[in-house]
Amino acid sequence: MLRSTCWSAVFAAVVLQGPSMAQGAPPAPKKERLETHFDAQSLIPRKVLFGNPDRTSPRISPDGARLAWLAASNGYLNVWVAPIADLAAAKVVTNDTRRGIRQFQWAYTNDHIVYLQDRGGDENFRVYSVNLTTGAEKDLTPFEKSRAEIEGVSRKFPGEMLIALNNRDDKFLDLFRVNIETGEMKMVAQSPGMTERGPSAGWVADDDFNVRFLQRSNIDDGSMSLLKPDGKGGWAEFLTIPQEDSLTTSPVGFDKTGRTLYALDSRGRDTAAFVSIDTETGTTGVLAEDSRADAQGAMLHPADNTVQAVAFNYERPEWKPLDLAVGRDLLYLKGVASGDVSVVSRSLDDKQWIVAFNDDDGPTQYWHFDRAQQQERFLFAQRPALSRLPLAKMFPVVIKSRDGLGLVSYLSLPAGSHKEEAQRPSKPLPMVLLVHGGPWARDVWGFNPIHQMLANRGYAVLSVNFRGSTGFGKQFLNAGNREWAAKMHDDLLDAVGWAVKEKVADPAKVAIMGGSYGGYATLVGMTFTPEAFACGVSIVGPSNLATLLNTIPPYWAPMVRMFKDRVGDHTTDEGRRFLESRSPLSRVGAIRRPLLIGQGANDPRVKQAESDQIVKAMQEKNIPVTYVLFPDEGHGFARPANNTAFFAVAEQFLSRHLGGRAEPIGDDFDGSSITVPHGAEGVPGLSEAMSSTGKR
Repeated sequence: MLRSTCWSAVFAAVVLQGPSMAQGAPPAPKKERLETHFDAQSLIPRKVLFGNPDRTSPRISPDGARLAWLAASNGYLNVWVAPIADLAAAKVVTNDTRRGIRQFQWAYTNDHIVYLQDRGGDENFRVYSVNLTTGAEKDLTPFEKSRAEIEGVSRKFPGEMLIALNNRDDKFLDLFRVNIETGEMKMVAQSPGMTERGPSAGWVADDDFNVRFLQRSNIDDGSMSLLKPDGKGGWAEFLTIPQEDSLTTSPVGFDKTGRTLYALDSRGRDTAAFVSIDTETGTTGVLAEDSRADAQGAMLHPADNTVQAVAFNYERPEWKPLDLAVGRDLLYLKGVASGDVSVVSRSLDDKQWIVAFNDDDGPTQYWHFDRAQQQERFLFAQRPALSRLPLAKMFPVVIKSRDGLGLVSYLSLPAGSHKEEAQRPSKPLPMVLLVHGGPWARDVWGFNPIHQMLANRGYAVLSVNFRGSTGFGKQFLNAGNREWAAKMHDDLLDAVGWAVKEKVADPAKVAIMGGSYGGYATLVGMTFTPEAFACGVSIVGPSNLATLLNTIPPYWAPMVRMFKDRVGDHTTDEGRRFLESRSPLSRVGAIRRPLLIGQGANDPRVKQAESDQIVKAMQEKNIPVTYVLFPDEGHGFARPANNTAFFAVAEQFLSRHLGGRAEPIGDDFDGSSITVPHGAEGVPGLSEAMSSTGKR
């Protein structure tokens, strides 16, 4: 079953690394490399990196007969379906013409595709189904200003699904059983809303569509609770998750009997283990663990829910098999192609796998693996044009913070800037510190289009898992509590210091760049440490933490206490003063270096006002800033035309201030909604490009 939760995310995939150990596997398509040299001929076009992929996200039908994937149709990503043995017979089955589809899945009918879509990035997702026989499409949640989440699907009820929906109360999600053909909807459970101890935060249901647990956020101590139905129409406490474990402990699913709950669990330990919990006695058993990294997910048999393997990721993804046959197959797949392996889709009988190979310097490859026959077949590459381009390697490195924490980081260097096996350039380079969002997320090894663009333009690129990042245990995560613009920023500065000491970076030419929390970190770099960076690029970054927390989406109500504990309390005078002291807006006058800001007008998380207010404050102080705004985007830029347009601006900006190469803007604004409310003159060629395309 698929479930939504405001706790840590769980991914049903297993990944691994290591040298080839399979015998007799056919070679993967070879990577053809162009001779690398730094002139205009070797510039990688932005559209290759940020445009629509050729094909991506393949999913096999439950019966193993057909394959679905995302590919462009009329310029927008849509779902295509073909017989698994004849991809050339593919037909497009959806008709999105506004944003492109990014999330879809098969229904257990084997004849329906279900997908989610919002409008303009507002994250008010609707759920749609498509009948592959008739072509009929059905909006299953036709409610304005409401958010739908797929809460569960089950092979036992192939024509139905559980959907959580906030159309009754925008702060809380009720649970509905929905017919995917007719749209008939029946409420299964109504959210209790705000209870005496705190708000309800979500549901946990089993394969019989029985609601087994209600999740609640407790406002008194920041803990989370799993509540069981008490048989009297109410709820009884089953287990409590302390505040310190609230982002590293979460339910995953049930075994075939329904008595055993699988979960990620960090209670009484540092890193989250994959555990089994007896729902009658509460007894917990550890199935897999790693002292360095949290369990990031598991492979469960598609039909009987047996745990087969558990995934962990410290520097690179690894797996721990619990099923010997699955372990042998994963070992075999290591010899099929280069890169880390993930099993992205499986038939219901678990005999057919769709496997992805993710590399750092080449396109993701997708293969079909017949487990019974031990035969694999190459399907397609996500972006095959990348195979003939001079791409950069990504090197994991653990950097020590000033107080001794190990910061797992990833360094990319321009192709040709270092010897084949060396992980340092022959001379210091201009560098971009690329900061991840969240902050309760993490950077990972693998193909990263922003790393590749920047490295190709001549920059070293460094991404740092600073304290507060997820995946490295709760102590590392909780070390970031109330440390925004403080120790979390110190970690970034320490990473820059490492890069300078190791002669990776030219200390006079280091930029900071990122989105969401990474955008905030950029603004912090510009205001709190105004001499540390040569320039900054902030994408959907909050400038005032108090206004950020006052304008979070209503359905984030269960997370308010978490924000108070981990960021600061926006509901008290003392808390607001603290948040102001950590807000870039309060230090605008300190800005000394050039700044580029990107924003989506429909962002429900970091409202447009967050960018507007810091741009206005800079204008009032006559501090130059370039502001790029997309009226049809939300929290980040989902439309490839907008993504390409923004990075066309960003690389011109970086070239001016760091001295790297830049591809001319050219026609990269075509099809984009880009506007530049202020500061076009601060980026070479931007005013001219806007005028030539009739934009403003």
